[in-house]
Amino acid sequence: MADDYLVRIGKLIRDARQHRGWTQTQLADALGTSQSAVNRIERGNQNISLEMIARIGEALDSEIVSLGYAGPMHLRVVGRRRLSGAIDVKTSKNACVALLCASLLNKGRTVLRRVARIEEVYRLLEVLNSIGVRTRWINDGVDLELVPPAEIDMNAIDAEAAVRTRSIIMFLGPLLHRMDRFRLPYAGGCDLGTRTIEPHMIALRRFGLDVAATEGHYHATVNHSVRPDRPIVLTERGDTVTENALLAAARHAGVTVIRNASSNYMVQDLCFFLEALGVRVEGIGSTTLTVHGVANIDTDVDYSPSEDPVEAMSLLAAAVVTESELTVRRVPIEFLEIELAVLEEMGLDHDRTPEYVADNGRTRLVDLTVRPSKLEAPIDKIHPMPFPGLNIDNVPFFAAIAAVAQGKTLIHDWVYDNRAIYLTDLNRLGGRLQLLDPHRVLVEGPTRWRAAEMMCPPALRPAVVVLLAMMAAEGTSVLRNVYVINRGYEDLAERLNSVGAQIEIFRDI
Repeated sequence: MADDYLVRIGKLIRDARQHRGWTQTQLADALGTSQSAVNRIERGNQNISLEMIARIGEALDSEIVSLGYAGPMHLRVVGRRRLSGAIDVKTSKNACVALLCASLLNKGRTVLRRVARIEEVYRLLEVLNSIGVRTRWINDGVDLELVPPAEIDMNAIDAEAAVRTRSIIMFLGPLLHRMDRFRLPYAGGCDLGTRTIEPHMIALRRFGLDVAATEGHYHATVNHSVRPDRPIVLTERGDTVTENALLAAARHAGVTVIRNASSNYMVQDLCFFLEALGVRVEGIGSTTLTVHGVANIDTDVDYSPSEDPVEAMSLLAAAVVTESELTVRRVPIEFLEIELAVLEEMGLDHDRTPEYVADNGRTRLVDLTVRPSKLEAPIDKIHPMPFPGLNIDNVPFFAAIAAVAQGKTLIHDWVYDNRAIYLTDLNRLGGRLQLLDPHRVLVEGPTRWRAAEMMCPPALRPAVVVLLAMMAAEGTSVLRNVYVINRGYEDLAERLNSVGAQIEIFRDI
């Protein structure tokens, strides 16, 4: 292997390690080698086998080298190109993964329309296939069909795929009705700090589920005689927590009341899907859900998940940061009203069409046109709240938007331990972001963006924010190791190119 390749691989490994927040010693311990060996590898001074590269990639949860994988690895971005025309919002990532988990409730055939073809979905499909679920893309690869087995084989689970998605945690709710005991690998996904499953367990114990976490797995046992005898009060108004409680309640042959429930977009889509399965859910869109469960669900169901409000926010932010006029179509307006109110306060010039109904027959959509605007920093801080507040996943996009506004904006991302830290990667591109503490960032604008070569942050939304800043920067930037973006966005580079961006997909090795 040429010395130049060794140096380039070493740089990729070093950047991935630093983004993970590990020292060379920590990586060495994970690999069973020495710190000095890791140091030599990172400096390109040691021959390294493909097996070792794969082990390093697994340890760092980073795709150092891609073999036999047709998706993108790096992005080369030519900036300062104005966007124009119109772009459609894809179906919701978070709704699609919840519905894949919910398909385990059904003994019949499930068809999901226009499923987002993203890495998070692919990982869940690999897990579902491994335990016996038959899946296939139909209608020219647009829709997805799932047919469950008579018996699920959890011993055959694809652990490698499972640990790469946090969505695996939502298997707990459906499986507790099908099995007496099973085990799941620890949930993975974005690196957003410590997140406990205890809020899930507080709800699921009421259905007889007990979980012990040992040796990289959740070991679950179910006492089927236990049933909720009073309302379940969630200790965290989380989306996946609420979804897990709904999935458990759906096949409980009785009435389950869930309080302090999330009413966010993916929860509503899951409720609509459960209704298509014959489960009655009262209170959709509120914080109290009353579920009339069905012990046996065996029906052929056809459902269309709604569009993704966070992707819609991503596309709106792309227009704002690049000072473009762009129409974003099929925007689920109910879940972006607070964001748009804040942007209006900042001076955003935009208009919207009358509302129309999504393919699920329930969600309200509009088409939004954004125009170049002279933005001012908002008077109040930007901070998320449970729906109908500003969406937690939309907070990072305000870092890029605030960077092009006049004045200082305080962003308080109180939910996640690490995500605000990743936003300071914008400083590499000319931003002026000051990290006040792990949750608060002060953004000063306007920004003269400049090109840079960077490793992709290990969290989905900050990674896209960096990409958007590169699109606004003078010159050519490189964003390396973009697997995390592909976890949540379908063909993002190609779709942005269709409205005027210049983004090239390439691989080094």
